[in-house]
Amino acid sequence: MNGIYKIVEKRKIWFTISLIIIVIGMFTMATKGLEYGLDFKGGTIVEINLGTDFNKADVDGIIKKYSTDFQSNKSDNKSITIKATSLTNDDVSKIVKDVKAKYKKSSLTNQENIGAVIGKETRIKALEAIVIAIVAMFIYIGIRFELSFGMAAIVSLIHNVLVMLSVYAVLRVSIDSNFIAAALTVIGYSIHDTIVVFDRIRENQKYMRRVDPIIVADASVTQTLARSINTVLTVVITLTAVYILVPSVRVFSEPILIGIITGCYSSICIASPCWVIIKKHMLKNRKKSHETT
Repeated sequence: MNGIYKIVEKRKIWFTISLIIIVIGMFTMATKGLEYGLDFKGGTIVEINLGTDFNKADVDGIIKKYSTDFQSNKSDNKSITIKATSLTNDDVSKIVKDVKAKYKKSSLTNQENIGAVIGKETRIKALEAIVIAIVAMFIYIGIRFELSFGMAAIVSLIHNVLVMLSVYAVLRVSIDSNFIAAALTVIGYSIHDTIVVFDRIRENQKYMRRVDPIIVADASVTQTLARSINTVLTVVITLTAVYILVPSVRVFSEPILIGIITGCYSSICIASPCWVIIKKHMLKNRKKSHETT
């Protein structure tokens, strides 16, 4: 068994790292709450076409006169999208007027008001979507493999979502519909990475029947480690390039980038150790039931 990385034996280290991140995140959420975006707490979305290339900092300076709580994204070289919770119709008119004074060809192309009630409903539906996705993954893994794999996968997926939320809570990044879309994407990606490891564990169990689950898991992780890391590296490189070069999609690429790294880490350091713990517990209970009968 030479050349096997002892990932499972060091599970206390991995669990401690994840626990520290999640506890800090939970404490931040309990004391400061989450920074919800416009989609979840209501407000105004405004899109202005300036008719020419422009300096975003100059436009932001104009918006700051009327709102201190806003987000702005350069939709393309000629348009800017403004999201704010405290903009009135009068404020919007003044912003458009000031922008037009600087950029003569400017025009208001879209204005949308999102009520707080709609924001609350969106928040509930987003949570429901994540829960349904996790439960569906549990059922799929449980059917394709066995219950122990399904339970370990659920722990891993919940871990990924909690770490993403913790990072966002600590860094005070707004959570909006882009975050939910990214979270669902990450759930799908990370479960794929976890399945690769679980599939190898299942195969190795056939040839290592009397071997301790720890050794089976370590051997399986070692055999799939290079593939997992190489796969996530290609995705991270692509996402980093998109994040740097395409500012308009940063709100989507940022949570995916965090989630992909978290998903790779969890499939190696969280899912497999959890499977070992659950498997050993099930074997222990099975042995007890045989002894009593």
